[in-house]
Amino acid sequence: MDMNKPVSKVLVLDDCPAHTEAIKRFCDENNLVGLTVRTHRLSAVLRSNIDLGAILLAENYGGSPAECAAIATRIDALRPELPIILRRDEHATLDDLPHALREVVCAAYVASDMAPLRLAIDEYLFVLDYPNALVRGITEITEFKLANLFRDLTVTWDTPCLVRDQIIYGEVFSLIALESDWCRGYMMVQTDEQPLLELLGRKQTSDSVPDFRDLNSVLGELTNLIWGAFKDRYLGNAQAARSQVQVPLIINHKQRYISFGTTNPQLCFKYHVVDEASGRSVVFDQRFIFNLSWSPEDFEEGADDVDALVAAGELDLF
Repeated sequence: MDMNKPVSKVLVLDDCPAHTEAIKRFCDENNLVGLTVRTHRLSAVLRSNIDLGAILLAENYGGSPAECAAIATRIDALRPELPIILRRDEHATLDDLPHALREVVCAAYVASDMAPLRLAIDEYLFVLDYPNALVRGITEITEFKLANLFRDLTVTWDTPCLVRDQIIYGEVFSLIALESDWCRGYMMVQTDEQPLLELLGRKQTSDSVPDFRDLNSVLGELTNLIWGAFKDRYLGNAQAARSQVQVPLIINHKQRYISFGTTNPQLCFKYHVVDEASGRSVVFDQRFIFNLSWSPEDFEEGADDVDALVAAGELDLF
């Protein structure tokens, strides 16, 4: 799998063995990571902060169309931002579905013709084109900054993915604006509080225990370091943004929900910082949301000369 090409995780709710291989093959060919769940654990999974891009639902999942409709309605109530794509037995249409199911399903396909499924995936998940150089550069910058901030720890990362979820990951996050003539939006960095506090306190004495202020300071420093390198590498020569349109950000802490005013998928990166000696680790969830402007055709990667790499923090002068 190309680590510079984002994938998307889809929840496959299809218990028909005859179609399993076809769906697996489709996922492999279309940069999708298929996940399955037992029916009785579905609600628990949907209430978790697992990153998802879509739901692939079979017409008779759960044993009958009526049960399928009930499950689809429950999914829509818990995660309304996730598109539900229905595999039908005979006709790839939504017209003859029960009203409750038709209201929450966005597209339909049949196993003998995956073309409508591919169109739906392109429309709802791969709607934005992210240049490979940008995806690769984000990973390089962030890994470098994490490695310098946590010098004695190991940093790894997952394959970048596209998520339509608007679920907050962890208890603390930072936001910083990104503006240029080719993009306008935000970078968000999220993490869990306790694992990071434990890593910060691994070398502290008992009378100097880190608290949330130390955590805020580290997250703020990390965000600024990444933003500065990103700006120097990709936004340094940018002109002023063409549009000054703004949208409100909606944050609901009780529901762990954040909205940037767009249904476009977010570009998500996950980094694991591990203390090999103790086994302690923390996950940093990094997301890029280009909700105000996105023109990848105008994207240009900065020249990789020595001065640019030093300015971005990629190299240090000896």
